[in-house]
Amino acid sequence: MNGWSKLSLAIAAALVTASCQSGAADSAATMTSHPVTTSTLAAAATTLAVPDAVTTTASAPRGFILPAGFDLEGHRGARGLKPEDTLPAFEAALDAGVTTLEGDLHFSADDEVVVWHDDMVDPLKCGLRRGAPDDVPDPDDPDTDDGALAVRSLTVEQLSWYQCDRNPDPSDHTEQDPSPTPLAGNRYGIVTLDQFFDFVEEYAGSDSKTALQREGAATVAFNLETKRKASNPAGIGDGFDGVNIGSFEKRVLEVIDERGMKERVTIESFNIKPLRAIHRADPSIPLSYVVSGKPMDFSEMASWGITSWSPDLHQVSASRVDDAHAAGLRVVPWTIRTVEEAERLVAAGVDGLITDRPDLFTVAR
Repeated sequence: MNGWSKLSLAIAAALVTASCQSGAADSAATMTSHPVTTSTLAAAATTLAVPDAVTTTASAPRGFILPAGFDLEGHRGARGLKPEDTLPAFEAALDAGVTTLEGDLHFSADDEVVVWHDDMVDPLKCGLRRGAPDDVPDPDDPDTDDGALAVRSLTVEQLSWYQCDRNPDPSDHTEQDPSPTPLAGNRYGIVTLDQFFDFVEEYAGSDSKTALQREGAATVAFNLETKRKASNPAGIGDGFDGVNIGSFEKRVLEVIDERGMKERVTIESFNIKPLRAIHRADPSIPLSYVVSGKPMDFSEMASWGITSWSPDLHQVSASRVDDAHAAGLRVVPWTIRTVEEAERLVAAGVDGLITDRPDLFTVAR
């Protein structure tokens, strides 16, 4: 934890302890040049959302206070803490107090939407559980063809036999831990979008979580990335023509509607074509355009139905944020891993951030 993180916690603690009010004021006065103002800190500390004496999978101190109303999004759940896009990763994110769960969507052989980032089952991330049927390809078998491991070639039943609790880059995700969590346990499988929503509802009703955590899960938003590749948009093989939604997007919208989640979901993509197609099919769905290194015409983006600009964090400047806001767009950059990165982005005026380590942050209430 850096000096600012430690001081943020000290300020919050002082402000909520009557006997230390004068000390809190003195501490707050020293931070007037920081992106998060002293008035924001003072208001935040009175109702600071720091879970008290709870069972949590987030182990690191959460020292950086984000402004009230800020959108803290857990990237692939909480990839820095648990294997990505799994129920334990989403549990870790909810434990940390995220306002949005960010995750990825693919399409199975039996036309169901599943929560997974890659277009195949990668042996660096997944292995077979014991007892798997013979028709489930083994990613650890060197004779298994990559095509056999394509998500689109496997049914939901087949995908359920994979245990995806491996860290593909231990040097990058040094804190990632595949141990069971209090609620999800060892459920590191590839789940459907329906099962994902089920788990969040389970969390919201769990006596093992605090009232504050249950409340957060009951209202948490979802930022769902459709993984239709811009380089090969027809690769899913669902009839997508670049203008109208394919079976993949249609099923995504159906599940969202069936579960009554429309008010809580944003759909994001690096590929503008399916986003525009979704807007034609349902203009009420918020859309986020994820970009890396591209110059953006924000007014044109807004005319396509885009509601959020989600740039690589290195693209963000205060002037670009102002331009995006002027066009009516929210700005939610990715992927933030440190408090120092967040400090700069908050100072630039972003509306939220997508992070592998939501445990490092607290959103003021």
